[in-house]
Amino acid sequence: QAQLDEFGGGLAQPGGSLILVCEASRVAIDVAAVAWFRQVPGKWREGVACITSASDHTYTSDSVEGRFTMARLNARNSVYLQMNSLKPEDTGVYFCAVDPYRHSSCAFQSSQYVHWGRGTQVTISS
Repeated sequence: QAQLDEFGGGLAQPGGSLILVCEASRVAIDVAAVAWFRQVPGKWREGVACITSASDHTYTSDSVEGRFTMARLNARNSVYLQMNSLKPEDTGVYFCAVDPYRHSSCAFQSSQYVHWGRGTQVTISS
């Protein structure tokens, strides 16, 4: 059974930064599409960043473009999400998700992803 563990959530002030890390076990995420989603109560789960396996091409949503960066840490079978210039609307539970069947692309459709972490809370508040 694949397992994804997210780390690095917490409280930050507006304008601050956080780094989230997703560590995978029993699934090789260096050959899979990986994404970060976030969710707040009462709203759909929103994709914020994803990375392909074929070229490590990354995509970010319009809401985080220019502020969030996603990359792989292949030696650790992990990915991270660098979040800068944080805003209160970035608050939510952030999930790591893996699609082991997609390599040359990635997308923000949650139904595409097979494995999910339990999520880590990010709260942006002064």
